[in-house]
Amino acid sequence: MESRKAVLITAALMIVLIALADWLSTPSIPLGLFYLFPMSLAGRALSRAQIAVVAVVCTVLTELFDAFDWTFLIGSLRDIFTFIAFFGIGIVVNELVNSQRAGRQYMRQIEAESEARREAEEQLKVFVDTSPAAIVTTNSEGNVLLANEAAHRLFALDAGQFVGKSIREYLPLLFSVAGLDRDRQIFRTAMQCQGRREDGELFLADIWFSTYRTRAGPRMAALIVDNSEELRTREESSLQQLLIGSRIMAAAVSHEVRNVCGAIAVVHSNLARSGVLKPSKDFEALGTLVTALEEIASMDLGKPAEGAGPVDLCSLLEELRIVVELAMRDNGIEIKWIMDRNLPAVWADRPSLMQVFLNLAKNSERAMLGRNTRALTIRASVESRGVGVQFQDTGGGVADPARLFRPFQRGAKATGLGLYLSRALLASFRGGLRYEPESMGARFIVELSFATLKNEREPLGTTDSDFVVGRSLAVPRGPQPSA
Repeated sequence: MESRKAVLITAALMIVLIALADWLSTPSIPLGLFYLFPMSLAGRALSRAQIAVVAVVCTVLTELFDAFDWTFLIGSLRDIFTFIAFFGIGIVVNELVNSQRAGRQYMRQIEAESEARREAEEQLKVFVDTSPAAIVTTNSEGNVLLANEAAHRLFALDAGQFVGKSIREYLPLLFSVAGLDRDRQIFRTAMQCQGRREDGELFLADIWFSTYRTRAGPRMAALIVDNSEELRTREESSLQQLLIGSRIMAAAVSHEVRNVCGAIAVVHSNLARSGVLKPSKDFEALGTLVTALEEIASMDLGKPAEGAGPVDLCSLLEELRIVVELAMRDNGIEIKWIMDRNLPAVWADRPSLMQVFLNLAKNSERAMLGRNTRALTIRASVESRGVGVQFQDTGGGVADPARLFRPFQRGAKATGLGLYLSRALLASFRGGLRYEPESMGARFIVELSFATLKNEREPLGTTDSDFVVGRSLAVPRGPQPSA
C-alpha cells in the first residue's frame, strides 16, 4: 500500500513539474512527450479507467501549453493520437506489472504445492517404511519396484534385495494379475493365496492390491499380510469344536444305548427270577454282556469345558451381528438388537458360545422362511444370577416342546442334535438353555454365569439325567423395552 501511494505521488509531481516547465518554456518547444514517464508510473498503480483519466489530463495539458493552432479536425486528431500514446503506455506498463504479479503469485502457489507434496511424500514414505504390513509395487512384468522393510522381513530377504526381483517367485498367483499389458482392466480388490519365502517356507498370504497406469506403463501396489497364525488358530479351534461336538454326540448315543441296556437288564432279571432260563450258560453270558455294554455306554457329560474363561459378551454379540445380519436381511428378516449397557463378562468358552448363538439364529431363520411376518429380536440383559440372551422369533413356535432338547428326534433335520448340543455345550461352562412359547413364535433363552461369582461355594447347577444343566436365571416375562 505504501509503495502504491509513493508511486502515485511521484507521478503527480512529475505531471506538475512537466506542466510548469512547458508553461514557462518557449511555446515552440513542446514538452508533452515527457508525460510518458508519469503515465508509465501511473500504469503500475492504477486501474485501466484511472489510467484513462490521467491520460486525458496529460493530453489536455499538452494541448494547453504547446504552440500549435487548434482546429476541430487537426486538433481533434492530434489530441486523439496523444491520448492513445499516453493511455497505451499506461496500459502496457499495467499489463506488465499485472503479469509479473500473477507470475510471482503462481510461483508462490507452485512452491506451496511443491512443499505440501514433499511433506505428503515424506509422510507417506514414513508410513510405508514403518508399516507392519508388507507393501510392494511392481511393474507390468511383475518386477518389484519398491518394497518396505516389512516386505523384506516377510519374504526373508536382506534389506534392498527385493527390488528388481520377480514377484512370481514369491506370490505366483499375484504375478498373473501383474501382467497388465495384455488386459487393461483396473483392479482394486483383495485375494488370499499361498506365498513362499526366500528360504522356501510356505505361508498363507492375505493381499489387498490395486492397479494403476503411469506414463511408464501399468503398475500394481499390494499390501501383504501373513495370515498363517490365524489359519492355525482357526483350524485348531475348529478341531477343538469338532472334538467337543463328537464327545457330546457320542455321549448322547451312549445315553440311548444305556437306556436300552437298562430295559434289557430288567427283562433279564425277570427271566432269571422265573427260573426257566437260569441253568442256561448262554443266558448267563447274555446278562454279563448287557452289564458290560451298560458300563461302556456310561460317559460323563458334565465335564467342564477346558477353554472356558471370561468372555466379553458385547464383542461376541457384535461378531454375531456381522455374521448373521446380512443373510437375515437377504431373506427379508428384520433383526433387532437390544442390549443392556456395560454388560459384564460371562464365564464361557468363546467358540462354543458363538456356535450356540449361531445355531439358535439359524434355527430362527429357517423357522421364519415362508412366513409373512419375519422378525428376530436378540436381547441381552443382566439378571440376578447372570446374563440372559434371548432369541425371540415369529416362526410359529415349536409343536412339541417336551421333546425339544432330546437327541435323534423323529422329523428333525439331520440327527436332531442342534439344540441338544447347544444345551450340552452351555452346561459344560455352567450355562443353560430353555424354551418359552410365544403367541407368534418361540423364545430361546441362553443363561450365562458371571465371570466372577460372589459365592463360589454355592452350587451352580443341578444334575439332569442327560447332563449337568445350569440353574435357570430369572428372566422377566412382562412387557420388554422396545429397541
